[in-house]
Amino acid sequence: MCQLQNGWICRSVITGSPATSRRLCVWIGVVHGGAPWRRFGDTHQETIMPPDPTTATKPVTRIRDTASTVDDDVLVIEEPLEIRIADEPLAVTMRTPGHDCDLVAGFCLTEGIVTDPDEIESVEECGEAEYGNVMAVTLTDEAMQRRMEQITCARRELYLSSSCGLCGKQSIDRIYQRIAPIRGNFTIARDTLAALPETMRTSQATFRQTGGLHAAGIFTPGGVLNVLREDVGRHNAVDKVIGHQLLLGRAPIDPAVLLVSGRASFEIMQKAAVAGIVFVAAVSAPSSLAVDFAVKTGMTLVGFLRSGRMNVYHGLERIHD
Repeated sequence: MCQLQNGWICRSVITGSPATSRRLCVWIGVVHGGAPWRRFGDTHQETIMPPDPTTATKPVTRIRDTASTVDDDVLVIEEPLEIRIADEPLAVTMRTPGHDCDLVAGFCLTEGIVTDPDEIESVEECGEAEYGNVMAVTLTDEAMQRRMEQITCARRELYLSSSCGLCGKQSIDRIYQRIAPIRGNFTIARDTLAALPETMRTSQATFRQTGGLHAAGIFTPGGVLNVLREDVGRHNAVDKVIGHQLLLGRAPIDPAVLLVSGRASFEIMQKAAVAGIVFVAAVSAPSSLAVDFAVKTGMTLVGFLRSGRMNVYHGLERIHD
């Protein structure tokens, strides 16, 4: 590991099995970053870029009882990101800038466009629109040929709102993905599970500034936080953590616990299942369809996760005293 200027670190790791291991070079922004990700032969690399801003200052009038003051408020940035494959628009999502490569890679995995990191040749910025950025994904020729139908199904008519990733779907029939057989042969201690929200909360740097972001984190069964991402859209935050693991060669992501700061929706469950995550916990309520999905797939779903309390809607066998 070597320290670079401007708070960037280069980390070289080995991924894959001993027979198929490859070296991965990851440029990590200490604050935030969305550096392009490229593959050169057996080496995965990211290009050094300055961190993306995640907050903006806007004027506000604060009214307290009968008094009012003019002040500046720190707000989270929301901007559109266009995703392209083979130079053709695939989707536009409203997101918080930062970790865009993770977001795009996770989106490609959870939409069924790729199933393996080796199917992605590169993810990189290809230009700026009037608002936001454009990220281009280049797949291998073999992946493009195999995935053309899925790419067509994943295209959105308008945009994905930051509140609901399914809002722009052309057809409700297209939200279903082929789910690989669920594994998840692990358990987590009840006390360890109950402590995860506090671990996630203390790691949410931008939320502490703005109070306006969702978060998603992937934990080990021992309660260790592997990766956390924040975004105005909860589905974006999930795509970011999944994409981070995918670009490290960790797919399927198992054993692991996915924790989300808001409610557990059907789409969150679907994204987790596609990535191989069988355990989803939320600090708020699940939807009825999320519970149905957990029952159908054999996943564990926990809601209202707090210190000293939780509701287990399915998969209690993965939680022990």
